[in-house]
Amino acid sequence: MTTTPAVPTAPAVPRGLAGVVVTDTALGDVRGREGFYHYRQYSAIELARTRSFEDVWYLMFHGELPDRAAAADFTARTARLRVLPADVREALPAIARAGAVSGPLAGLRTALSLLGASAGFRPVYDLDAESRRTDALAACAAVPTILTALQRLGQGLEPVEPRADLPYAANYLYMLTGSEPEPARVRAIERYLISTVDHGFNASTFTARVVASTGADLAACLVAAVGALSGPLHGGAPSRALDTLDAIGTPDRIDGWIREQVLSGRRIMGFGHPVYRTEDPRSRMLKSIAQESGGPLVDFAVEVERQVEAILAELKPGRELHTNVEFYAGVVMELCGLPRAMFTPTFAAARVIGWSANILEQAEHSKIIRPAARYSGTPAPQPVPAP
Repeated sequence: MTTTPAVPTAPAVPRGLAGVVVTDTALGDVRGREGFYHYRQYSAIELARTRSFEDVWYLMFHGELPDRAAAADFTARTARLRVLPADVREALPAIARAGAVSGPLAGLRTALSLLGASAGFRPVYDLDAESRRTDALAACAAVPTILTALQRLGQGLEPVEPRADLPYAANYLYMLTGSEPEPARVRAIERYLISTVDHGFNASTFTARVVASTGADLAACLVAAVGALSGPLHGGAPSRALDTLDAIGTPDRIDGWIREQVLSGRRIMGFGHPVYRTEDPRSRMLKSIAQESGGPLVDFAVEVERQVEAILAELKPGRELHTNVEFYAGVVMELCGLPRAMFTPTFAAARVIGWSANILEQAEHSKIIRPAARYSGTPAPQPVPAP
């Protein structure tokens, strides 16, 4: 008598792969129960308080903070890469027209594909580490130029050419507005950009690494990451958090509006995070930046935060739910004069550094990411019905 060998059963995993470790990384980590995250060996929030954006970019790509000479050289090198190839620049008006409704982030996907083709990006599988890094530097430097040009073209304005004499954050605001920004605004946006460079294996970062594991070129990896970021459950929340403040309108409406949202089971944008079980350290820092400026919007946001947490403690006792990065990020960007259509694109202008660092790390290993799925459909094989 013969017996059928037992079929191995795939281990059960939580929905969304929550908490599942898929690889090792030296780039950083998020310690949700502690309310702490880091880039390499340094606190990300401390870096945002004390270092420049270029320093953190260097750290993510090279594994160490630069000395003054290396920092100056890196800043100059990346500044020279901000100018787009001619064929990419010429295509931007058409991309902006096609994305009149979807906005600059959707246009970035198309422009990055064109940039990769124009610059001759080759599969990361075929390149050495230095060549991969060269492609990554070119792509990261180009993203702010693309985003601001698409935004201005969408408003009927001419793009503003990048300036090599301005640091990353200042140049970004300059290309967006056409005028040199105030130092206080530059520093506020720079701290925001640094705080959002990387954040563990979030959806867009994991997407970039999956594509990198196939050996695809760097532009293909970034396009995939931008696609993941465009989802409202990932990067689309900063403007939606401000929309919440607009919907509430005045302090006397906070209690009733929030209670209605909670009791009806609707999500309150800008609150909650899949990893943090305490206050989001990015939100804490951005709140302090907002309070440095002050004003009615900041006061209102602080009061909404206070009442939301109090109402949730009453209606859902034992459930930790605090503001996430999007809540005060929206407030800071609004105070700095950024249009809401540029909130998520600005996030992308920072996160492209983290995506690229992850792509570079993933490309060091040639093993393709290929998980399994548990089939839950009709048992097979079934007879195929006659036509």
